[in-house]
Amino acid sequence: MKPLALISTRKGLFRLNHDKTVEPVGFLGVPVSMVLAAKDRVRWFAALDHGHFGVKLHRSDDYGESWQEIATPAYPKTENKEEGDSLKLIWSLAYAEPDSSDRLWAGTVPGGLFYSDDGGENWQLNQFLWQKKQEQGWFGGGFDEAGIHSICVDPRDSNEVKVAVSCAGVWVTKDKGETWQISAQGMRAAYMPPEKEFEQIIQDPHLMVQCASEPDCLWVQHHNGIFKSTDNAASWQEVKDVAPSVFGFATAVHPTDPNKAWFVPGIKDECRIPVDGKLVVTQTLDGGESFEQLSEGLPQELSYDLVFRHGMDIDSSGEKLLMGSTTGNLWISEDLGESWGCVSNHLPPVYAVKFL
Repeated sequence: MKPLALISTRKGLFRLNHDKTVEPVGFLGVPVSMVLAAKDRVRWFAALDHGHFGVKLHRSDDYGESWQEIATPAYPKTENKEEGDSLKLIWSLAYAEPDSSDRLWAGTVPGGLFYSDDGGENWQLNQFLWQKKQEQGWFGGGFDEAGIHSICVDPRDSNEVKVAVSCAGVWVTKDKGETWQISAQGMRAAYMPPEKEFEQIIQDPHLMVQCASEPDCLWVQHHNGIFKSTDNAASWQEVKDVAPSVFGFATAVHPTDPNKAWFVPGIKDECRIPVDGKLVVTQTLDGGESFEQLSEGLPQELSYDLVFRHGMDIDSSGEKLLMGSTTGNLWISEDLGESWGCVSNHLPPVYAVKFL
């Protein structure tokens, strides 16, 4: 039976079964930065970070029963660097078309977007965005260099793709990557001088998600706030006065109701732990007009759990939420966050969770 979800961790890839048991899938001892899988697709992908030995990419054609190594994205050589830029991390993966498991997008550190039309056997760097990065001096947020962590393929038209970059705002293409436009109007960077805080190119979105049934609605957890768009990313509105904090990394939006979204707040910058040692999930059911703190089943004292960008997910039915933390805790909610059950306390630090 296919698992309920996949868990990418610092020490391998794990599966969450329907009976709430957790077991390893593969790559034990190796950091798995991202996994791409879906219950209706036999072909899955796992990105690994071997540290000194570099970034690797593996593919499975049997629902994760076995894996084979495939090509990794590579940067072109440059005049000043004999070997060119080096791949630091595969930070995001997405199926590029709804009916194909061969056509893929990959977002990387340092700031490259790659495309494959043969299941990862070969990759092409998107030259338009790469040139913009070089010209505009994109800079790092969570890493020393810029990175593409969010890829949203429009369900109405796969030629339209949105990516979020730390730090370079949101970019949109409507011709499958031939041309791109920056689209971060309305975002605010509190870490910049007042005269520069609304500049689109220096925005630091932490994660961007798109509502599957109403794709004109997107949510972004930003470095210093929460932002929402209802016009297909043409403009963004800041959502304010969210207790206990507007800082965080993870976000999820309901697949059929764009007004329902979830976030995991924390103390920002150097600290990056739950406020007052209490892990909560904040929920809005009315498009950001009001928020509720959800804490039942979550630790409410001495909690140091940080939930990374891809550490929370909502299933395709809109019934379940899954969340994993840097302390190896994994929780599932089957009532959309009203209560949480701990599935495991002893996983390696969790990088990403993915419902199938």
